[in-house]
Amino acid sequence: MTATGTERSGLDPQHLQRRLTSRQLTMMGLGGAIGTGLFLGSGLAISKTGPSVVLAYVACGLVALVICWALAEMVVVHPEAGAFGAIAHSYLGVGAGFVLRWTYWAMQVIAVGGEVIAAGIYLSYWWPQLPLWIPVVVFSLLVLGINAAAVRLFGEFEYWFSMIKATAIAVFILLGAALIFLGLPHRAPTGLGNLTRHGGFLPNGVTGLGMAMVFVLFSYIGTEVVSVTAAESENPARDIPRAARRMILRLGLFYVLAILVVAAVVPWTVTAQGGSIQASPFVRVFASAGVPAAAGVMNFVVLTAALSSANANLYLTTRMIHSLAGHGFAPRWSGRLTRNGVPLNALGLSALGLVIGAVLSAKSDSQAYLVLFGISVFAAITVWIMILATHTAFRIRRRRLGLPASPVRLMGAPVTSGLAALFLAGVLVSTFFIPGLDPAWKFGIPFFAVLAAVYAVLRAKGFRGREEGPLARELREAAAPGHDHEAA
Repeated sequence: MTATGTERSGLDPQHLQRRLTSRQLTMMGLGGAIGTGLFLGSGLAISKTGPSVVLAYVACGLVALVICWALAEMVVVHPEAGAFGAIAHSYLGVGAGFVLRWTYWAMQVIAVGGEVIAAGIYLSYWWPQLPLWIPVVVFSLLVLGINAAAVRLFGEFEYWFSMIKATAIAVFILLGAALIFLGLPHRAPTGLGNLTRHGGFLPNGVTGLGMAMVFVLFSYIGTEVVSVTAAESENPARDIPRAARRMILRLGLFYVLAILVVAAVVPWTVTAQGGSIQASPFVRVFASAGVPAAAGVMNFVVLTAALSSANANLYLTTRMIHSLAGHGFAPRWSGRLTRNGVPLNALGLSALGLVIGAVLSAKSDSQAYLVLFGISVFAAITVWIMILATHTAFRIRRRRLGLPASPVRLMGAPVTSGLAALFLAGVLVSTFFIPGLDPAWKFGIPFFAVLAAVYAVLRAKGFRGREEGPLARELREAAAPGHDHEAA
């Protein structure tokens, strides 16, 4: 089933408008995934496993590739508002669609709040006396304004936000390669010796590598943004697979090469110490290359990274609420669109994350933020596992119903998707044993229990929403008189 008629033209006021181009989709995927984790949080992963962190980025990149390709396979057939949540509604059941979309919404709302707090902290590098809540509020209003604009304008903002990050990483990799193999004025080449010194390539053993996976995996969360844009893509059948392929290849290349440069140029024992922006491994490489005011330049980049990630994640949350409203599982008014095709009421609900960020920044409640981060980690991994379960059900149901296969196919499935699900389950279990991540289980499981209970109460009271999903509509259209089955 593909978009037709007025929906494809983007002029139907009842539908999200198809105004996002292929280049915007690709950069939005990068923008959603490249947050502050790579620039500053990578030191935490390195502290767990040393230079072998490169293997963790390769492994998690392959899992992200499986997720993106599974999503592309599904959303090409069903370019729906709500993407994988709406598809789970059809193939896993109404309850799964309800839980998956509300879980994803809550996860990204928390992420948006975290990113604007991070942006405020980075701004304090230049103005340390400025109360944190002031830049948090200002940045919140900025991303709200961008998301309230027409979707094409939003896509253009996110394109350039992401371009800054991508350019910074590319320059970093080139400078790092020069430092490693050629040397620079007043600096001899470092070579690759740091990959095996200080305890070897795997100084903390396989256990250390396993403990690093959750921090590395979280760097890839957000790649699913490409699938959520399907309902607003100009040509989803062409653009979604192309954007997913480009985005994952670029992201994996950026991450793996950048971390390889970090591990080769800076001894992992130094990187593991962490600290301020000046201690960032990216700053150290820029400084070694003679870049003037390296810390200031890098601070601008991570500030842009935080704002870009907040901007993209706020987009995701509004589209999930719009999708839930379409099925009757969120207030009907939250699904209404402006003349520009923006779900403005859903945007207002999703601004909850920005409010939480402002409150936490004013109260400096680090414990509350840790709780929110724990829920976010637990929810993110669970969402990815549910996406893979939806993909399996998608293939089985379509084969049993005799429906045409998707023109985009995940290679090696169900083996590849099964291995990815086992990997994700293993990473989720590992959070139970990592100091500081215990809120992931302590608050993640109760969160899901409450969400399931809310759904059960709604069903018990006879509230069933609008249960028809994209699969039911496809079957109804296929059975309609005069329908061209060959073209379906």
